[in-house]
Amino acid sequence: MDREFLSELFAGFGPVTIRRMFSGFGVSADGINFALVLRGAIYLRADEDSIPRFEAEGSQCFQYEMKGKLRMIASYWRLPERLYDDPDEVTDWARTAHAAAIRAALAKASKKRSVKKKVAKKATKKVAKAKKRRAD
Repeated sequence: MDREFLSELFAGFGPVTIRRMFSGFGVSADGINFALVLRGAIYLRADEDSIPRFEAEGSQCFQYEMKGKLRMIASYWRLPERLYDDPDEVTDWARTAHAAAIRAALAKASKKRSVKKKVAKKATKKVAKAKKRRAD
């Protein structure tokens, strides 16, 4: 699979950026990666909303072996083979994947903010305790 094929396949979705990633490509739009192209297959970002659709097609999540153990990346699922010749339907799947990637990015950003707030709150408590000890 080359860039030209991927550009044509995702043309209906809109402008995408295709970058070298690992031993394949990453496909992104609006700065958000929503597809991986590895080992001759396309994997789309998925979440609890879209995984049932992949399962209904008999698709599987991205898997690789490392140190004798099979690792599964449940956030990327293989695009069903039948869609490689159907750019119109790929557009719908790509939009769903992009939406899942946006939701994941928002959840990650929200989690970072809450962690920063917790750290700041703990630091404030420590400073207050230290001041109280010095005052005593």
